[in-house]
Amino acid sequence: MAEITRKELILALAAAGPNPRLAGVDMSALDITRLNLEGASLRGANMMASTCRETILRNTNMTGTDCSMAQMPFADFNNATLLGTNFTGTNLQGARLATANMTNARLNKANLQGADMKGANVNGVQFDEQTTWPDGKKGSQGNPLNYTK
Repeated sequence: MAEITRKELILALAAAGPNPRLAGVDMSALDITRLNLEGASLRGANMMASTCRETILRNTNMTGTDCSMAQMPFADFNNATLLGTNFTGTNLQGARLATANMTNARLNKANLQGADMKGANVNGVQFDEQTTWPDGKKGSQGNPLNYTK
């Protein structure tokens, strides 16, 4: 269970101004739908099973963040740092991952159908045969580099 409520998060974001620091915060199973976290430091945060529909996560640092089993359709990760971020079993359908640094991110069982990965760094990305790529291909039928052009 999250250590912070949605109301507490909204109040913290309002008080923090630009680039809020949420590193290491437990936001597991929290509804973060449509909140603006642009520029936030979420390094090492726990967002497991959170709901981030249409959440703005542009320019965030999510290095080592656990987003496994999260619902993140249409979330905006443009230019985010997603080094080693765990997206195992995450719904990223329609997400904007353009120019994101996804080095060593885990995409096992993730759904990326319709996602925009143009310009993303996908070096070392881990995926399995249950990963669904932006064009609907599964696992090794797709290559992460094909979706960055």
